[in-house]
Amino acid sequence: MTTKKARLGGSEDTICAIASPAGTGAVAMIRLSGKDALSIIQKIFKSSKKDFIIEKAASHTVHFGHIYSGDELIDEVLLSIYKAPNSYTGEDSVEITCHGSYFIQKKILELLVDHGARTANPGEFTMRAFVNGKMDLSQAEAVAELIASNSASSHKVAIQQMRGGYSKKIKALREQLLDFASLIELELDFSEEDVEFANRAKLLALLENIKKEIDILIRSFSLGNVLKNGIPVAITGKPNVGKSTLLNAILNEERAIVSEIPGTTRDSIEDTIVIDGISFRFIDTAGLRKSQDTIEAFGIERTYETIEKASVVLFLFDVNETTVNEVVDAINEFKARFPDQDKKYIIIANKIDLMIEVPHGFKNYVDHETIFISAKRKENIQSIFESLVKSAKTKGEEENNILVSNIRHYEAMKLCLQSVNEIEKGIQKHISPEWLVSDVKQAIYYLAQITGDVTSEDILDSIFSRFCIGK
Repeated sequence: MTTKKARLGGSEDTICAIASPAGTGAVAMIRLSGKDALSIIQKIFKSSKKDFIIEKAASHTVHFGHIYSGDELIDEVLLSIYKAPNSYTGEDSVEITCHGSYFIQKKILELLVDHGARTANPGEFTMRAFVNGKMDLSQAEAVAELIASNSASSHKVAIQQMRGGYSKKIKALREQLLDFASLIELELDFSEEDVEFANRAKLLALLENIKKEIDILIRSFSLGNVLKNGIPVAITGKPNVGKSTLLNAILNEERAIVSEIPGTTRDSIEDTIVIDGISFRFIDTAGLRKSQDTIEAFGIERTYETIEKASVVLFLFDVNETTVNEVVDAINEFKARFPDQDKKYIIIANKIDLMIEVPHGFKNYVDHETIFISAKRKENIQSIFESLVKSAKTKGEEENNILVSNIRHYEAMKLCLQSVNEIEKGIQKHISPEWLVSDVKQAIYYLAQITGDVTSEDILDSIFSRFCIGK
């Protein structure tokens, strides 16, 4: 294992990369960062101002000029200068805004390499920001999640994490454990005198608080993860109740095959849409019924797997063919089979266009939200959207906006919680200080992994290799 300051191969190099999307556009941006960044760019950039010297220019300033290859004019550009330590990477950095021609981008990159820079590895700019203390590891990971965010909710989760989010809480908990670890280690120096510097009652109280805080973060993962990747919504019910028609109505396109023949859908059909800034993944499933058809039976088994993983279940039924008791029994069966308290069920009565009269007192019998729709006519689909959005936002408010969305952080927190439980057991069993301090250090280690105060080269390589090259 290694600390972050000891880890960055080739950190003395000056690196460069195209930071804008691939292809041709109106403008493009090329990044340059490292100790020789200013001297390298001076060799190919000529300012519109006479006797302009880049190294004497103020940080965070923009300059107009031209890029030359010898006497050959390549492009007119804007040069943004950021001097260490007040830059994204913490190093001297330059951003070149040029025209979007692929030839121009490639030519400028070649000139930078010819004059002493090297092309950056994926995520190397952000890795340098991490190593130079501009952000911790959880914040660095959030940069990649911010780039990949495709909805307001996933953007919000990434922004929260990038700005410190729960990493501040993690560091505070770690500091408290470090204080107690130092007191317990002090006891080891006075072991012959049988002195307790670390009050065990206070330590137990601290552990209870830490367990509570970590448990909140662990439980928030179920919401944070789905907000980042899209909340999974399973559309389920008996065959031929209009599940595929509903999916098509929700997506506003003919995504699923619609047929009056029961059992047409034999595999899950999935698509994602963003509603009011929140991404939802809708999954149309095979109809639930007993079947002798091997393929259909396999599809039904997949339906149950989908329901188990879904955060929301839309239970669809034909309002003209189903009794209240059948609906209630179906929901109770789901709850017995999937005892997840956080799973939300929304009952949807379909085919109101064929209904002669509304069943008397229907809503009073069903102990769940019920929405009456016509999937065929796309009537009242908006009510489904409103219910889904309300559910997601209410859940977010319950979690106090502190959300864990990274699986690596989630696993580290679970391991930390296990270690804290071991510390608690050790105190209650009056184990010796040397064993106790070992358990405390283990808990500290797992918290430190989240923020990157202690980590491994393999973990760093895995994290930053998923970044784009220009970031």
